[in-house]
Amino acid sequence: MKDLIPTEQIERAIFLIRGQKVILDTDLARLYGVTAKRLNEQVKRNRHRFPDDFAFQLSSAEFASLRSQIAISSQQPIDSKENNLNWSQFATSSSRHRGAVYRPWAFTEHGAIMAANVLYSRRAVQMSVYVVRAFVRLRAILATHKELDKKLAELERRVKSHDEHIQSLFEAIRHLMAPEIPRSRRIGFRA
Repeated sequence: MKDLIPTEQIERAIFLIRGQKVILDTDLARLYGVTAKRLNEQVKRNRHRFPDDFAFQLSSAEFASLRSQIAISSQQPIDSKENNLNWSQFATSSSRHRGAVYRPWAFTEHGAIMAANVLYSRRAVQMSVYVVRAFVRLRAILATHKELDKKLAELERRVKSHDEHIQSLFEAIRHLMAPEIPRSRRIGFRA
C-alpha cells in the first residue's frame, strides 16, 4: 500500500458535472490500477449496478468543454513514477485514443464504490476508501463555503443598515456643527 495516492491528488480529479461531483473513468481506472478499457468493460457488463445517479456518460458538448478546461489546467498531480507530465491522458491525446466517438464515463461517489466492487481487484478496494474520503472532504469544504457565504450575506445586510444609520448620524452632526447665522436685530421699537 506504499504507492497509494494522497487524498489531495484524488480531489483534483473530481469535477462538478450536471450538478454532481464526479470522477472520470480514466482517472478512476488509474487510481484502481486498471486500464480505462477494463473499467468500462466491467461497467457495461454490470450496467444494472450503475443507475444514472451512480455513473453516466458525458455528452459530446460536456466532454469538449471539460477537455478544454483540463488542457489549460495548471494543476498536475504527480503519480509515483509515471505520467507526471499530463494530468489526464485525454488532455493532450490524439483523436485516435479518445475522439468524438468515445466519450468518458463520469462516476459519482457511489458509482466509484460500485466500480471497485465489480473490478474484483485488491487495489481497487483499497483505493475506494481514499476516493470516498476525497468526496466526503469536498462535501465538507462545500458546506463550509455555503455557511461562510450565508454569514457574509448577513454581515453585508447588517453593514448596509449600519451605513444608513451612520450616514444619518453624520448629517445630524454636520447640522449641529454648521455655524448658526446670527439673526440681525432690528433697531428700534416693535409695535
